[in-house]
Amino acid sequence: MPSSILLVNGPNLNTLGMREPHIYGHETLKEIEAKCKQAAKKLGMSLECFQSNCEGEIITKIQQAVKGYQGVIINPGAYTHTSVAIMDALLLIKSPIIEVHLSNIFQREAFRHESYVSKVAKGVICGFGSNGYLMALSAMAELVKKGK
Repeated sequence: MPSSILLVNGPNLNTLGMREPHIYGHETLKEIEAKCKQAAKKLGMSLECFQSNCEGEIITKIQQAVKGYQGVIINPGAYTHTSVAIMDALLLIKSPIIEVHLSNIFQREAFRHESYVSKVAKGVICGFGSNGYLMALSAMAELVKKGK
């Protein structure tokens, strides 16, 4: 039975490909998700993708992930820097959590340097565009295999 991983994307990530492509790239979220599902399959994992612009919906999805997933990969978008509530929901997760960002948040505005999610994540991958998601999947496969 393949390990089941949840990929959560936060606000405005549904506009990838249109929104500031010089920062976030030209790929759409659907294209990135398709690439991730293929990569997950090759790694022996199944991947469920979820995106919402609403903080409460993201929190509900994370709460539902307490059971049934062996790991969570999350790009919380702007909620990275503002949502204690998402951090609190992630504290419920006992499986590994990996935070992903398309851009290098540390080369951007100072307010983006603070992440509530990083405080509960096993690791953070940022600045590699959509390849960051693939890197996260590879890292997650290793973590799940090692039972971390």
